[in-house]
Amino acid sequence: MSTSVFINLPVTDLDASKAFFTGLGYTINEKFTDDTAACVVIDDTVYAMLLTRPRFAGFTERAVGDAQAATTGIYALSAESREEVDRLADAALAGGGSQAEEPSDLGFMYSRAFHDLDGHHWEVFWMDEQAQVDGPPSA
Repeated sequence: MSTSVFINLPVTDLDASKAFFTGLGYTINEKFTDDTAACVVIDDTVYAMLLTRPRFAGFTERAVGDAQAATTGIYALSAESREEVDRLADAALAGGGSQAEEPSDLGFMYSRAFHDLDGHHWEVFWMDEQAQVDGPPSA
């Protein structure tokens, strides 16, 4: 059995967040979606669980942070090409997200970062296949 990754995120407006992520090209698994949660299918083994803030709070005894005020994590997704990085980042910005930082082009790796509607920090990157094997070229 392979390991799956579930990123659980508190959201303010569940319907708007669902529209944002489907605008990036991802789908919603309706079997795990209701009026307090939505399962975004990013890949066969990677999912984002969008949870209303009250629902999210039910999973922790700590205060729920505000991703608009502080970075609580950076969620990085690989892409198959530089063009796919640009497509995803451009779709995020067109869907109401904001740029988190300037694009980074190291030659062997290219990335762009954005904040989603609730301020969660996402990064999309492409890395040259040989660099994945050998590591980054020496400086």
